Amino acid sequence: MDLIRPSADLHKHYSEISKLCRENRQPVYITVNGRGDTVLMGMADFQQMQAELELLRTLADAEEDVRAGRVAPIEDTFNDIRGRLLAGRDK
Repeated sequence: MDLIRPSADLHKHYSEISKLCRENRQPVYITVNGRGDTVLMGMADFQQMQAELELLRTLADAEEDVRAGRVAPIEDTFNDIRGRLLAGRDK
């Protein structure tokens, strides 16, 4: 169920709204003059959403690389990673 609150509640009931976001792990939709304006969410949920979006962007980029033929044999990739790890140890 969506949690919808008028913007006036932000000032009057911020602590309550903040607690709702954190405990229910759901966004609270803020309205102005009865129309959607802003979405308020807990910091942990926001950070998780940002991480998930970054992962999706990375996967989309990887899929595009595959479609475009920008790929290398897996053995070459692992050898490159091993080489970088070993070079990092020597520093």
